[in-house]
Amino acid sequence: MRRRQFIRSAGAGAATIGLTLLTGGTAVAADRVGMVKVDDVRKMTRAFRETDNEFGGGATRSGLDNYLTNTVEPMLRDTRMTDAVKKPLFRAGVELRQLAGWVAYDVGHASDGRKHLREALNMSQEIEDDALVGEMFAAMSHHAAFRGNSEGAVDLALAAQQAARRSGIPALEAEAAVMEAHGRALEREQRPCLDALNRAERAFARVDTGRTPTWLAYFDSSYLAAKFAHTFRDIGMPAEAERFARRSLRMTEGYGRGRLFNTALLASTLADQQKVEEACAEARNAVRLATNVRSVRAASYLADVGRRLSPHSQNAQVQALYKQLDDIGVATPRF
Repeated sequence: MRRRQFIRSAGAGAATIGLTLLTGGTAVAADRVGMVKVDDVRKMTRAFRETDNEFGGGATRSGLDNYLTNTVEPMLRDTRMTDAVKKPLFRAGVELRQLAGWVAYDVGHASDGRKHLREALNMSQEIEDDALVGEMFAAMSHHAAFRGNSEGAVDLALAAQQAARRSGIPALEAEAAVMEAHGRALEREQRPCLDALNRAERAFARVDTGRTPTWLAYFDSSYLAAKFAHTFRDIGMPAEAERFARRSLRMTEGYGRGRLFNTALLASTLADQQKVEEACAEARNAVRLATNVRSVRAASYLADVGRRLSPHSQNAQVQALYKQLDDIGVATPRF
């Protein structure tokens, strides 16, 4: 697969240039870490997250890794910080390191992604923050499912559920349950899969956005619908998957990469139902969205649509779609 369209220099876009200017060559100041610096980490994490959500990990990784290594990690090692600062700083550091894990995962560096998430989990456990512990396990479950490790996805989701229940945050309970459901789908365990989906739905009905942490704000009804669509598709229920994939596109602005993912997801559910023309139309929409996104996962989603359409490879629309995918470096079936 040629990845030139999905991973470019982190300095390519104006948003990325702004982050680079803020982070390039920085190092933690000599004075003791205080809450002002904790707030700075939170602000920078928010800026990196917004860029990642819109443009993908390829637009974020260099500046984020530099900031984490040269600025935040020295803060975390500073033995002079007070106890009152340690927990807020560690929480901020966990959020940043988790984001670094997602970014590495997004650009195809799975081992780096796992390393960041394990470190974020260790930090969460050190400060005994059950909510963050649950979120790290849920992220690790997501990664395992993407790699096809269904058993690992289920085990990690079950660990996430234990921490989520201790945290008392319904959105986190819903996330952990739907991650279990996806793992069960990959294992073709229909009844446990549907049971987990029911638990996710019930937990999400109890969500109070005023009590949901800001770092979990992304887990909204559109995100949940996308996970339901993935689950129904992978358990072999494409009509139900299509219904939720369409719901997943009712997204707020600022999630360009996610819109690409969900559009390709919809195309895959249509392909599974032999709705070839509709599948090609949605896949073309996803290709257009890929113009501004630098993400190996985006290439993977698009390649998956191509594979699902391979039984119809002689169809003129499928052949035209394959040409578009080839042009942007996405591998297509060859016969």
